[in-house]
Amino acid sequence: MNQVLEVRRGAVAALGTERVETLMLEGELGEQELTELCEDLGRKLNRGTRQIVLDFHEVSHLNYRGVKPLMARAEAFRRSGGDLKLSALSPYLAAIFRAAGAHDSFEMYPHMNDARAAFTLSRAPFV
Repeated sequence: MNQVLEVRRGAVAALGTERVETLMLEGELGEQELTELCEDLGRKLNRGTRQIVLDFHEVSHLNYRGVKPLMARAEAFRRSGGDLKLSALSPYLAAIFRAAGAHDSFEMYPHMNDARAAFTLSRAPFV
């Protein structure tokens, strides 16, 4: 069963999952917080996690300088057969991603459940 992993202002509460992990982010994500997030994503990738949803529902601002490293992490997940999807970006946050050149680098969904379901749909066999 899929579970949710919460990330609150730099603190990480780990809940194991079998398929899709969701990281619920909150507050203002500065360059340091985004660097820590990228490091955490790298550790997850090394441990075998391949499908991650980053939920931005509670994020009020993010530093555009942290977007490119996040794009690099997403590419690493794709090279390993997985993906990194984004959910619940406000129009403001979506504009930051666009301005940083990431408009084509991520699949973005209105709700974390939509992003999680997209992983299941991508694995569904075609009839």
